[in-house]
Amino acid sequence: MNTTAADTDGDLDTTDALERVAERVLWLSTSIVHHANRIRPNVSGLKVGGHQASSASMVAIMTSLWFQQLQSGDRVSVKPHASPVLHSINYLLGELDEKYLTTLREFGGLQSYPSRSKDPDPVDYSTGSVGIGATAPIWGAMARRYVNTHLGAGGTGRQYSLVGDAELDEGAVWEAILDPGIAELGEVVWIVDMNRQSLDRVVPNIAARRLETMFAAAGWQVLTVNFGRLLQSLFTQPGGEALRRRIVTMENPEYQRLLRCDASEIRQRLPGDGPSAAEIAILLDTLDDATLTAAIRNLGGHDLTALAEAYRQIDDTRPTVVLAYTIKGYGLPTEGHPQNHSALLSNDEYASLAARLGMDVADPWRRFGAASAMGRLCVETAARLRRDPTPSAPMPDIPTDIGRTPKGTSTTQAALGRLLLDLTREAPDAAKRVVTVSPDVSSTTNLAGWVNKVGVWSSDERRNWFADDAQTLMHWNERPSGQHMELGIAETNLVGLIGELGATWSRWGEPLFPIGVLYDPFVERALEPWSFGIYAGGQSILVGTPSGVSLAAEGGAHQSIKTPSIGLEQPGCISYEPAFAIDVEWTLLASMARLGRPGGSSAYLRLSTRPVDQALAHVPEDPAARERRRRQVVAGGYPLRRSPASEVKVTIAAVGTMVTEALAAADRLDQVGIPADVLCVTSPGLLFEAWQARQGRRSADTWILDQLFPADRATPMVTVLDGHPHTLAFLAGIRQVPLTALGVSGFGQAGDLPDVYRYHGIDTDSIVRAALDITN
Repeated sequence: MNTTAADTDGDLDTTDALERVAERVLWLSTSIVHHANRIRPNVSGLKVGGHQASSASMVAIMTSLWFQQLQSGDRVSVKPHASPVLHSINYLLGELDEKYLTTLREFGGLQSYPSRSKDPDPVDYSTGSVGIGATAPIWGAMARRYVNTHLGAGGTGRQYSLVGDAELDEGAVWEAILDPGIAELGEVVWIVDMNRQSLDRVVPNIAARRLETMFAAAGWQVLTVNFGRLLQSLFTQPGGEALRRRIVTMENPEYQRLLRCDASEIRQRLPGDGPSAAEIAILLDTLDDATLTAAIRNLGGHDLTALAEAYRQIDDTRPTVVLAYTIKGYGLPTEGHPQNHSALLSNDEYASLAARLGMDVADPWRRFGAASAMGRLCVETAARLRRDPTPSAPMPDIPTDIGRTPKGTSTTQAALGRLLLDLTREAPDAAKRVVTVSPDVSSTTNLAGWVNKVGVWSSDERRNWFADDAQTLMHWNERPSGQHMELGIAETNLVGLIGELGATWSRWGEPLFPIGVLYDPFVERALEPWSFGIYAGGQSILVGTPSGVSLAAEGGAHQSIKTPSIGLEQPGCISYEPAFAIDVEWTLLASMARLGRPGGSSAYLRLSTRPVDQALAHVPEDPAARERRRRQVVAGGYPLRRSPASEVKVTIAAVGTMVTEALAAADRLDQVGIPADVLCVTSPGLLFEAWQARQGRRSADTWILDQLFPADRATPMVTVLDGHPHTLAFLAGIRQVPLTALGVSGFGQAGDLPDVYRYHGIDTDSIVRAALDITN
């Protein structure tokens, strides 16, 4: 590596060395984006992109945090558009090979936004979905506390979020901040980049005071870093208080306009036309042009000393937010421009930046000399932040079959609660790693027995004042050993938490089996953050219950339609809609076995409150036949009724509780001389994967297709489910047969179950008519 005199200077004090490091981070982060857009060949002609201005506003904040504040146990969520800054710091610390600096947004290279699973350097939290990455450290803090109280392996450390001020517009942010369980998480620290610009404009209103009030009302410590040392010194001079008031009350666009002015224009504009204008003008006349232009840019988020002082004031007994005032594009030619969000430096501007910082455009990736103060600072910081590899705890044995056969009439929702209780008796080692989460719906989703058994998790023991009330059937015993976590009514919080609980295996080597339970209609509300959690490496089970228009009396507002399609299409997830209680047991156990491991996957179970006669399952008594049925259930479906192969005229494929109508329809069709096969589809997604694998489009087992759709039973098909009909429409392609797809494609109605099924055309009569039409 080439070095300059500045690189080898070993006599600089810590503050000066830190300033040099910040300059190098600015240069490297700008160069990473510049190379991707201006130098690397672009064969497609499409915009590569990157965010030089958004990175620049974070340089001092992140340099101060990494090189002065962080400890090895801390974790940091970096705002999406500052990913080049993170990579630059990792490069200086020896955590990223130089070859990657030219690969931003290139296939196999540095990701567009920080990614735990895809970036080659250390990333604590994946970000990119605005608002979701910001809240992840809150749930990470809760997950670590849970691991510590149960397994003693989570260690200690703060959980930082580096957040853009425009990101605070996201509702998910405030849903998390306002959850009552957050106020005690003193390890949570947010640092807000208050650059007062969004993607398209300068934010017109002065939002900082409102934000301070909102965070404080939620119980957070609020630290504001608004001015740097130069401005603070001017405020102590005659006219300084008037200058401070003028700047504080100035609207954002007016202040931003000053950043685009030379010194003479600043002298004209800054005093304003208020009663203190003359006083301010006199103060400005005492400053030379260079000092004046530097002063107007001297905000606290760019002052390393001011930032360090704010970090020293963090109160670890409650969450903290640091509002750090910054300038978007600080130190770049695009500084403060209202449309600089995605602006790229021209080659000439890049060369000018190199000259100002003492860098060489032909050798942009220079590290500091080992003997320099900056080089020593990098080595010391790397040693302080180095983390030892985390050993993985052995996975407990998870049974595949508890061994009971449910009798009588039951619901799949009730089967969930019973299975969790069975686990505590039959597989205690696996059960102790189960943690359930719900948004204030524990009792209505049949978790009451489980909650009574294992208790509610709390970092401290709390008295249950209803323990001696004989009429209270659900006991809310809060203690560190509890295994149920209850949040307020905010589905995004629930999936954020189970995502982080599902990442403990990779963070601290301790796998958990998180199961989040919510009303199925609200899965769509929670989908985006849950999907992003899966992308980030969290492995969890989401249970939607009750589901579909089978929740008849609740009406259209609580009847889910599209959720079967969500299960079919969600990457990194296997979905099931069990028909019987035994199917719930087998699919949930199989889903648990896929959690907490490299290459694992999440799961989505869609359950129902409709009572179903369990005898209709015809569970085989022979052990080998029972195991064959279990494997079919887990693989995606099983034959529920077979007519003689030479006589069968139609196949009815049903999902979930619709097997009742399918079997009734098959009985009636048999009476009119149209023998029917009935298939119970437990996972449309797995069947689709098997079909794609048979076409050579992916890798998956395909044996289930031959057991469900053998060639000698290639008959016309009717599919039916309590959800959108296109979920099963692909089944026709497996054997190239005619198909009629029945399901729910309109908003629901309140009413009795027969009326609602009839309205949507999924009742027994509708299935019979469809079968008659397709066979004639």
